[in-house]
Amino acid sequence: MPILSSKANKMPASPIRKLVPFSEQAKKEGKHVYHLNIGQPDIATPKVVLDKMKNLDIDVVEYSHSAGFNSYRKGLAKYYQGFDIELNPEKEIMITTGGSEALVFAFQTCFNEGDELIVPEPFYANYNGFGVTANVNVVPVTAKIENGFSLPPIAHFEKLITDKTKGILICNPGNPTGYLYSKEELETLRDLVKKHDLFLFADEVYREFCYDGAKPYSALNLNGIDNNVIVVDSVSKRYSMCGARVGALVSKNADFMAAALKFGQARLSPPTFGQIAGEAALDTPQSYFDAVTEEYVERRDIVVDRLNKIEGVTCPKPKGAFYAIAKLPIDNADKFCQWLLEEFDYKGETVMLAPATGFYATKGLGEQEVRLAYVLNKESLIKAVTCLEEALKVYPGRI
Repeated sequence: MPILSSKANKMPASPIRKLVPFSEQAKKEGKHVYHLNIGQPDIATPKVVLDKMKNLDIDVVEYSHSAGFNSYRKGLAKYYQGFDIELNPEKEIMITTGGSEALVFAFQTCFNEGDELIVPEPFYANYNGFGVTANVNVVPVTAKIENGFSLPPIAHFEKLITDKTKGILICNPGNPTGYLYSKEELETLRDLVKKHDLFLFADEVYREFCYDGAKPYSALNLNGIDNNVIVVDSVSKRYSMCGARVGALVSKNADFMAAALKFGQARLSPPTFGQIAGEAALDTPQSYFDAVTEEYVERRDIVVDRLNKIEGVTCPKPKGAFYAIAKLPIDNADKFCQWLLEEFDYKGETVMLAPATGFYATKGLGEQEVRLAYVLNKESLIKAVTCLEEALKVYPGRI
């Protein structure tokens, strides 16, 4: 049998999806499973998008420009103006097949094999996979649950910088923590990036979801590092259209954008239907986001407040996105999450969580933590947290 590549063997399994076989078996056994393991919102996609797709009048599904339809890029430039960001749609925006492709293209454009990328952990687990794809070494700097996963001290970043360090990656608001970096925190990063002339990659796909009066501050708003900043964006969560698979790569660095486009040309073009949906979504009324934000705040408060009332549980209240990390009184998160599906039910119901170990790069961290996505309706969330509370009462590995 032919031997697979070392890269294939290094590619990590998704901590979000690896328990799927156990959830499928639980369902076959008649259990109802509440899926808090994955960020798939049940929020309706905007009507303006669905109407556009239902009433399409095209004869040929054509390739677009490798950077995406010009009309869509112009629409995105106008969208960014709402955040005091001025962009040239023809040179500074490139449409990609989801935010995932945007990050892979960015890594391939900026890094040589063996270069290092510093990322605050816990982080979106697929960053590890993107690093393997681009032969980049992900170097974690640890954020602490005790202070709500705020930005680690800059001195901790400084200690990790070597002659191989080429960039820093942040997600803001964050997946999996829901933490929202402040303008002041971003400015301390700006100074570090400027001092060492690093790339600053900013994953801002949850920009619309900020709570309790908090406002997002984009890395593109930082002064003095226009050529260092690379922003990744996506329609997936913003408009609850994860299956559209359309994202964007945004930067004022002309050399970077020209080089990234060559990777875009190699894959020909981003998806036509996804771009049509993404462009239509730009006409989504503000009332849609107001209602969605209000809904997520209510869901967050149900989950986080109820979790913090359970003995031994700690769960910082997120300021953005729709995720939370909870520390549980358990021996091992991977074992616990599998046990929930294989051996536990409460009145015929159980809950599927994502073990937080997969969101850390440092071995041994996250073993008592789980990520929850509060993307279900409020009644389901109440029942899911009740299941979790009852499970903790009988779990044999409780500590």
